[in-house]
Amino acid sequence: MTNSISKSKSVTRNVMLKSNGSFKPARRQFLIATSAVGAGLALGLMNSRPAMAQASAPALAADEVNVWVVIKPDDTVVIRIVRSEMGQGTRTGLAQLVAEELDCDWKKVTYESPSAGQNLARKRAWGAMATGGSRGIRDSHDYVRRGGAAARMMLLQAAADQFKVPVSELTVSNGVITHASTNRSVSYGKVADAAAKLTPPEAKSIVLKKPKDWKIAGTAVPRLDTADKVNGAKVFSIDLRLPGMLCAAVKSCPVFGGKLVSFDEAKVKAMRGVKGVVKVNDSTVAVVADTWWRAKTALENLPIDWDLGANAKVSSTTIAAALKEGLGAEGDYWQRKEGDALAAIKGSAKTVEAVYSSQFVAHATMEPMNCVVQISGDRAYAWVPTQNAEASIAALSEASGLPLANCDIKTMDLGGGLGRRGGTQDFMHHAVAIAKLYPNVPIKMVWSREEDMTHDFYRPISMAKMSAGLDDKGNVTGFHIRVSGQSINAYLSPSAIKNNKDVRQLQGYYEEPGDAQLGYTFPSLLTEYVMRNSHVPVGPWRGVNTNQNGIYMECFIEECARAAGRDSLAFRRDLMKNHPKHLAVLGAVAQKGDWGKALPAGQHRGIAQFMGYGSYSAATAEVSVSASGQVKVHRMVFALNSGHFVNPSQVKAQIEGSVVMALSAIFNEDITIENGQVKETNYHSYPLAKLKDTPKVECVLVPSHDFWGGVGEPTICVVGPAVLNAIFAATGKPARDLPLRKHGLTLV
Repeated sequence: MTNSISKSKSVTRNVMLKSNGSFKPARRQFLIATSAVGAGLALGLMNSRPAMAQASAPALAADEVNVWVVIKPDDTVVIRIVRSEMGQGTRTGLAQLVAEELDCDWKKVTYESPSAGQNLARKRAWGAMATGGSRGIRDSHDYVRRGGAAARMMLLQAAADQFKVPVSELTVSNGVITHASTNRSVSYGKVADAAAKLTPPEAKSIVLKKPKDWKIAGTAVPRLDTADKVNGAKVFSIDLRLPGMLCAAVKSCPVFGGKLVSFDEAKVKAMRGVKGVVKVNDSTVAVVADTWWRAKTALENLPIDWDLGANAKVSSTTIAAALKEGLGAEGDYWQRKEGDALAAIKGSAKTVEAVYSSQFVAHATMEPMNCVVQISGDRAYAWVPTQNAEASIAALSEASGLPLANCDIKTMDLGGGLGRRGGTQDFMHHAVAIAKLYPNVPIKMVWSREEDMTHDFYRPISMAKMSAGLDDKGNVTGFHIRVSGQSINAYLSPSAIKNNKDVRQLQGYYEEPGDAQLGYTFPSLLTEYVMRNSHVPVGPWRGVNTNQNGIYMECFIEECARAAGRDSLAFRRDLMKNHPKHLAVLGAVAQKGDWGKALPAGQHRGIAQFMGYGSYSAATAEVSVSASGQVKVHRMVFALNSGHFVNPSQVKAQIEGSVVMALSAIFNEDITIENGQVKETNYHSYPLAKLKDTPKVECVLVPSHDFWGGVGEPTICVVGPAVLNAIFAATGKPARDLPLRKHGLTLV
């Protein structure tokens, strides 16, 4: 299997791939790349009012104190949040941070989301708009807090000018400014207009609150968007209706890399509601109709001739064979080398070896890929459920051929993202290509569930060969990790691959602290990644590579502990003495999870710890396994240190959500390839875990208040190994190949 790049779709990526695998910058590359800049840009513009008021930018509203804060005369506080919301609560968390520094009344807080075009017009005053990698809060907390603090200082100055007293004599609480000595007070709404006319404070004069003094941040306030979701007021993109709107259904070649040869429009053009058949790109065709169902029905009846190409012979078997070959391939694959691990293992009293594998997994979002695009003259506008509005507006500009200044994006709340709606903007390209042929008409393009399932950017498939040496006392002497698998960067960021080495795929095994550090210190260590790409496109899936790598590491550590005849917890602790934060969450979960205490007959415990997305996670699982292989997960306990917790209830909700996703992936989900095509087309062949399968979940939050880590993805990586280690304890046999249902273990 060669390290080939799939070219099946016209996909928006950080780079545009050439046929030889090299890359050239796309027009949108600057936008996507600068989205990582974040705080510096935002603060600089927040403190430079003239820059925000230039002719090319929209005029400032009268009640706009700064780009983050709008205060109405009735004291309503509108906080502007540009990060995408896909159910994780980033919008509420960021609003809490702004409101905390603002010292306003949370009960009077609402929000609005500036568009990508507005952000560009103001020179990215709101910073990055992307939500992914659990970075929504950890990358934004500083500059949004400074925005709130700057607004508070301006409001206090306006009140001081009105009262003709020094600012130092004023206090503020819940949006009411008080001058105690004269018993005068004024609400924010009454001085907002005057505050908006003041010069913003210098950056160096802004002092942020200490977390110990937080009253709004750090508390479990209700989410800002719950009511609209419950009462039906929330409109998702797939539900959007616009005057004169037409709908489009699309179909791409069933084999990635295949081509569209021809189609017979005459067979469907007379069907009810059909407006036309469109060649979207070299591999995709669409039917446009007055309703989506009519478009889909016509598309199903459209005769299409495909050139399936050379990949039509690829199967899961051939892909697995390529990965297995990579486990034994000779070459320079090392990423981390400390001492001579291979020699240490060979000379040890006992050696432990195991091979693990994980499968392709689909995103299977509740809302399939869709968006609404309208192109009118030299303007283009789109309503998009996107994780990265800047990537979407760049795709809109590129596909339409219109300048960025003539394009805009309305970011819709996502019915699930999980990494699918970030850097991969193929659905945007589809919709724009269709809309160009129907000027002035809003086109709602919706993928069917089948199209969404079979044309995903899947979680990468991989295998891992783990080896360790033990001395005669059961201590580790050497440790070797070799992962063979597909590379996300090969599809999305090939420039990040250096000398055919992709550090990203070994996420969680890093030496460096900060994001995904390995929590063990071995006398000698060798980590390797062997790239073996197939024609199947891959991309980020919630937790990305920490999911597989966490299973490989923590399940193998369990096997080593048993080979050494030692307690799983004690064995880990001995290897973690140089990693106090990892050790702290492990200890917390062991205590909360009653490690070492007796369980009811037939139940067994497993334990695991790992780091990802800047946070430290650990979990215990209690399971029972019947004679027929039915697995019941009774209880799971989690410990998490993300440094700070802005909203503890949202953190716990994210942990609970990670349990469902992880259990579904390790037991049920599996994308398989036959004749180059994805076999699983809908939920009947791609079963997801159900509510009844969910265990009791308990959480202990152990913030250290000295860093900002992620929340949405860190804990998913410890669910699998904790459960798998409990199954090992119950059956005496390690479970090494996923999904478990293919090996007689079913979740009940």
